[in-house]
Amino acid sequence: MHVHLMCLLLATTSVVILLLLVLSCLIIMKETLRYLAGVSGPSGFGSKSTAEHVAQHCLGGASCSGSLTAIITGATSGIGAETARVLAKWGVRVVIPARDLKRAAQVKKSIEKESPQAEIIVMEIDLSSLASVKRFCSEFLASRLPLHILINNAGRFSQRLEFSEDKIEMTSATNYIGHFLLTNLLLEKMIETAELSGIEGRIVNVSSVIHSWVKRDSFDLYKMCNPKHYNGTKAYSRSKLANLLHAKETARYLKARNAGVTINAVHPGVVKTGIIREQTGFVTDSLFFCASKLLKSTSQGAATTCYVALSPRLRGVSGEYFADCNESHCSNLAEDETVARKLWNQTLTLIQKHLPDPSSKS
Repeated sequence: MHVHLMCLLLATTSVVILLLLVLSCLIIMKETLRYLAGVSGPSGFGSKSTAEHVAQHCLGGASCSGSLTAIITGATSGIGAETARVLAKWGVRVVIPARDLKRAAQVKKSIEKESPQAEIIVMEIDLSSLASVKRFCSEFLASRLPLHILINNAGRFSQRLEFSEDKIEMTSATNYIGHFLLTNLLLEKMIETAELSGIEGRIVNVSSVIHSWVKRDSFDLYKMCNPKHYNGTKAYSRSKLANLLHAKETARYLKARNAGVTINAVHPGVVKTGIIREQTGFVTDSLFFCASKLLKSTSQGAATTCYVALSPRLRGVSGEYFADCNESHCSNLAEDETVARKLWNQTLTLIQKHLPDPSSKS
């Protein structure tokens, strides 16, 4: 009798598991079809929306005429350059911090050729260098320009283990720690600008869906900065999780201060940009060609950033994660407030070792 009940229980359990697997597959298929078809979500936009279309809609077709100032990192190529082009076209004063000033000047010239009224300011920065980030912030603050929008877009992916001048692993230094310091040093200016202008400040951290690949027991800042066994994909995914946790923790701080500034994270989609320039070759190019229907154009990749930076529908929305111009779900690890706070404190300690008394929240 007991054996019969056990067999029946096992059979029932197997059926339930099978049904759940089938249901999961159907949900994945449905979402994939929605993505491929570019079906719009609640925002009115979807995976096929372009940055220009989004910006035009969010601004009501009217130019900002210099009433907004934005800093966009990583704007010398790819998604960052497209974001800069579109915002400048719609009257946003754009500051391009760049390590390669020649490439930045070329982007500026290209934008000004298309939009003669555009105001583009090029400044020097090396996000992998804490001293360079601090120097850039000092120079920007000395300009007395307002700051309404900060887009932390720059990203680096490297298959080789490299270290910054601060002896921090290069992917972590560039993608996360540099942006952490940049945001902290400019945060008071953004809060002040929001108070004086009455315009909500927006910070956008460009993360990635790859953040969900990170396992809890493998996420540790000190190991990220000085890894014993390096893997380029793992380093990149951890830096993108850190970007997301940074957005979550900063949002909690801004809310506690009742500041007129929000911060959100975005997944731009899979776009073949300069971030994979070191992975070019027959195999890589063939894979991208075969997967071309799943890839976004650069303009589609920049759409979510523009939406989160400009949309009036997102007033007061902070600490969220967006994909395809709509709110999306991030990993459980990314939602963990304890992990976010620990990462914040560890990062601040690390920075203070290299830069005594950097202005930042504690």
